[in-house]
Amino acid sequence: MAKVTANYELVFIIDPAQGEEGIAALVEKFKALVEKHGATIGEVDEWGKRRLAYPINDLNEGYYVLMTFNSDPAFPAELDRVLRITDGVMRSMIVCKDEK
Repeated sequence: MAKVTANYELVFIIDPAQGEEGIAALVEKFKALVEKHGATIGEVDEWGKRRLAYPINDLNEGYYVLMTFNSDPAFPAELDRVLRITDGVMRSMIVCKDEK
């Protein structure tokens, strides 16, 4: 039987040049997107500005955000698509925390 919902963990890095308001707006945008698609948000942990392990687009720092959510298995692909085309998001990764 197919899974109805699964637990996911999303980490994304925002360009710190966006400023405090721009960063807050992006975090709210992704929270709203997750809730709009019927998923439930577990927690949103903003790690803040951190040094990157290697430069990305000639930047050495990024603003890290960790979000956990529970959704149907089709939604993470759409979320990943939106993350990739959003200006200001440097990198992102979505991981399913449930065993398969």
